Amino acid sequence: MDWFRQVPIGQYVAGNSGWIRFLDPRVKLSWTLMFLLTPILASSFWRFFLVVVLLLITATSFLPIRIWWRSLCWLVLLASFVGFLTILIPTGEISAVLSVRSPQELAQATIDAPSWEIGRLEPIRLGPLSLGGFVLDRRSAELGIKTSTLIFTVIHSVNLLLLTTPAEDIVWCLSWFMTPLRVVGFPVERLSFQLLLALRFLPLVQEEIQSLLRALASRAVNFRELGFKSSVGLILSVTERLLANILLRSEQGAEAFLARGGVWLAPNQLRQRTSWNSRTLWLNISSVALLLFVLSLRRKYGA
Repeated sequence: MDWFRQVPIGQYVAGNSGWIRFLDPRVKLSWTLMFLLTPILASSFWRFFLVVVLLLITATSFLPIRIWWRSLCWLVLLASFVGFLTILIPTGEISAVLSVRSPQELAQATIDAPSWEIGRLEPIRLGPLSLGGFVLDRRSAELGIKTSTLIFTVIHSVNLLLLTTPAEDIVWCLSWFMTPLRVVGFPVERLSFQLLLALRFLPLVQEEIQSLLRALASRAVNFRELGFKSSVGLILSVTERLLANILLRSEQGAEAFLARGGVWLAPNQLRQRTSWNSRTLWLNISSVALLLFVLSLRRKYGA
């Protein structure tokens, strides 16, 4: 039941191995934004390219394999499953407007039009249920590819950032980018500190989920014997208890923070200073140059 600890999604793992740890957090955040924003209105080729780049970065990062391979496997399975379901979803739309053309003319136009159909699947039977048949066309294939690659790119890029960057560095980086907003009175420091507390509460949320799953396992709940209605009611009650426990933990954390005379601290005071050398400097310069090169490729080949 401790698989949440074995799949550290969204948690910082301390260590000295891996060149990603020595990158400036502003550079890492810029790369993450590139993975998050450039897939918008991009072609399938560009999305595949981003997936390959992410896999190369992960494989050559020299990070311990044990901190990323489980989450990577689960993510690949999730993205593949969602992409497969998206491919099976029909994308053809039936027009609600009556046509003024004759049926013979429409039939002739349909026959002469090029077919984008890739293949057909016979109906899939699951006991008394029958699903399908399914028609695989070019639009559904492209939609499935875009959906699966987008899920993988978004989750894995953010996970790499959180694995190799302390929460204090992320908050400082965001406050550094939002510095111009202070001119108009935007509460940058207050929002940055709230974000830091939210990142600190992620392990608590995972701990509550793990505790509830352990409670269900210890009671040997059999969903088949409960039936559909009772199973849905049990899931809703467990979800309600999860939200109540999270809110209770948040309230306890706020009371403990205020009882100890908690005050808002600037992100500069929370961040640990890192020493720079020539190797680290050239690593960051190369990363920035490579980022600009990738953005130029997006402009030329990603549309």
